[in-house]
Amino acid sequence: MAAPGMTSHPANGLDDVVHQRVRLGILSIAHEARHVEFSYLRDTLGLTAGNLSQHLGVLETAGLIAIEKGYAGKRARTWVTLTKTGRAALEDEIGQLKMLISRVERAETTPG
Repeated sequence: MAAPGMTSHPANGLDDVVHQRVRLGILSIAHEARHVEFSYLRDTLGLTAGNLSQHLGVLETAGLIAIEKGYAGKRARTWVTLTKTGRAALEDEIGQLKMLISRVERAETTPG
């Protein structure tokens, strides 16, 4: 929180759960795909299955994704879906990043 009389820096609004690189990637891909398979996330983000599982656990615990297990033919599959809370968290994160970028760009154009 900012000190009285000071404005908060946009970096203070970044969510540590969402902002972590892999988790931001998972949320972004799930937003684009609506329903994404575990192996696609693993391969696209260049992760091990164990590493991806840990990040999915964090996001699921936070209520940002839903995980569904099932079968496609005889093969076990895991699908990830962005929840309404996850969609809102991703939108908030993107908004904070836009404010941060805008602030940096303004600073670059300010004579000093």
